[in-house]
Amino acid sequence: MPAAIDPHMRQALELAARARGICPPNPAVGCVIVAADGALLGQGHTQPVGQAHAEIMALRDAATHEHPVTGATAYVTLEPCAHQGRTGPCCDALIAAGIGKVVASLQDPNPRVAGQGFARLRAAGIEVQVGPGADESRELNLGFFSRMVRGTPWVRLKAASSLDGRTALPNGQSQWITSPEARADGHAWRARACAVLTGIGTVLQDDPQLDVRLAASPRQPNLVLVDSRLQTPPTARLWRAAPRRVLIYTATQDAVRQQTLTALGAEVIALPDAHGKVDLAAMLRDLTRREVNEVHVEAGHKLNGSLMRAGLVDELLLYQAPLLLGEGPGIAAIGPFDALADGLRLTVREVRRVGPDLMTLARVAGHGDF
Repeated sequence: MPAAIDPHMRQALELAARARGICPPNPAVGCVIVAADGALLGQGHTQPVGQAHAEIMALRDAATHEHPVTGATAYVTLEPCAHQGRTGPCCDALIAAGIGKVVASLQDPNPRVAGQGFARLRAAGIEVQVGPGADESRELNLGFFSRMVRGTPWVRLKAASSLDGRTALPNGQSQWITSPEARADGHAWRARACAVLTGIGTVLQDDPQLDVRLAASPRQPNLVLVDSRLQTPPTARLWRAAPRRVLIYTATQDAVRQQTLTALGAEVIALPDAHGKVDLAAMLRDLTRREVNEVHVEAGHKLNGSLMRAGLVDELLLYQAPLLLGEGPGIAAIGPFDALADGLRLTVREVRRVGPDLMTLARVAGHGDF
């Protein structure tokens, strides 16, 4: 059994979870500052990009309540940063405040930090303890760790289906298989992602908006379209969403169509593979360069299958309605396989009821081991 987490670190992790939907591409971090007698002096979490980090928010909170922090302990869910980015180094702020001890969950995987924050704290005479809450902190920031360690975003594929795995009727009708509660839950997952990804088939078939409307969110994730021949209609509903970045990956050099889409505000990126399709692995590497941590896929069975066959899907978020449809497209066009061992092996992480439906979160075996 894993060791129990100190209540102060548990509180810091809860604060970090609150930041998850507002802080990308920065990691979600929580910080709690306590006195020697355990009294809470200040607390905070990462703010939207370009604003204060968790440690600064906790120090400000302590100052607002006129709580001196000299000799206090700071519980923080990730190593305090040691570089000048959009904001200043948090380790320097903790040193200047006179903090006596730092308890951190994890070393920051960002090569610009990577232990340097701990080193500077120790050089200043501050005691540093690392490890409490490590697994929980890493799960909160799996996309950030993926981008920093693997050089690719964490890809979560969402699908809504009947209990027998059908995502639509043979005539294409799919709205709505699952319940309003499931759709709202799906929007909450959209809200935490850096980008929502779909394919041209879904755009032409369903004309979705693919923004966050059914969950509270101060930001809209980027929209990523896989559109090999630049067929995205200028009249599509996706253009009506709140302001967001739209990236269209294509395999064509059609200047006229590209000009039409760029006039609507999209950025068009040509990344063809040898078969005249979009190079999906190259697309994810490009999204990494654009500081995308998590990609939330809501696409049809063809693009889902292409992503799976290429080994690019890390996790599946499945909503199943208590309904049998018999015929129709499935979640992903993979197979056929000659042996059961050839199937895509998953590890179930969570199962819960969402309204009348069943939600399953399952990770592709071996993914996340980085």
